[in-house]
Amino acid sequence: MSETNRKLTTIFCADVQDYSRLMGKDEEGTLATLRRYRDAMTRLIEAHSGRVINTWGDGVFAEFPSVVEAVRAAIDVQNELAGYNAAMDIDKRMLFRIGLNLGDVIADGSDLYGDGVNIAARLQSRAAPGGIVISNTVYDQVRNKLAVGFDFLGQLEVKNIEGGVPSYAVRVGDVQVVDTSRADYRGDPQPAQTQQAPEMAARDSLLDDWRLNYGTPLIICVGLAVLNGLTWHGEFWAKWPILVILWVTAYRFVRSNKQIDMTIASLVITGIGIVAINLFTWHGTSWAVWPLFGLAIAAAVRWVSRPRRGA
Repeated sequence: MSETNRKLTTIFCADVQDYSRLMGKDEEGTLATLRRYRDAMTRLIEAHSGRVINTWGDGVFAEFPSVVEAVRAAIDVQNELAGYNAAMDIDKRMLFRIGLNLGDVIADGSDLYGDGVNIAARLQSRAAPGGIVISNTVYDQVRNKLAVGFDFLGQLEVKNIEGGVPSYAVRVGDVQVVDTSRADYRGDPQPAQTQQAPEMAARDSLLDDWRLNYGTPLIICVGLAVLNGLTWHGEFWAKWPILVILWVTAYRFVRSNKQIDMTIASLVITGIGIVAINLFTWHGTSWAVWPLFGLAIAAAVRWVSRPRRGA
């Protein structure tokens, strides 16, 4: 009977994006490519003092005693596989997603179990094809030790982990970072022109989002102001619907921006709204100072107790 014990280790979890589609088109060719890619991954993992635990299905499961070496191995894997893919037809390319987590696990013989393993698997499922997503425990250990960039992706919901796990994407070459805090990446591999110009695609996507989420409310506000002016009878009645529209738009903005602390931003927006109401109903009394004082205290408490999200 194998002996079980607990240990702290770095879990490496990888699998192939859209593996079923590749198998449906060419089973033998896909299996041959998978073997080649796995051999390369195994070589790079072992070169960084890692140990491959399992290679079930289309996945690779490994562990590392060093967090830094685990991230280096993941980066080397994605860079080498990107070179392999560059020489292949776009519909035959095999893109791996990698998740890394530093956590306490149960070792049963050569196998590992526990939340530390489950978190790595969830991080992997949120990575972009060809990308790497790490937990905050990994990020805290490597952020000042590796010359790579990181993008905060938000809280990753994980079963049995209250509050979720803060996650970060590692910038690898020209791989476009996907906002995985909103939904799992489920699309097909991006077309060649998007892979070649990720900054342009990201800019166009951002512009479309701005037009839809913020352009329309601003146009409505301008329209209400113009209508108020054309029907002027000495009262600026449009200020109330404009205030409501701007208030809702501001909340929508902070909810879509994962770099902003939602609680603090909500308190600030509420405070601005209260000040606006005080000014619109001015009768010589600054009554807004009291709720602002309470909101400021709540924001300060949140600031000192908020989880660290990185630099």
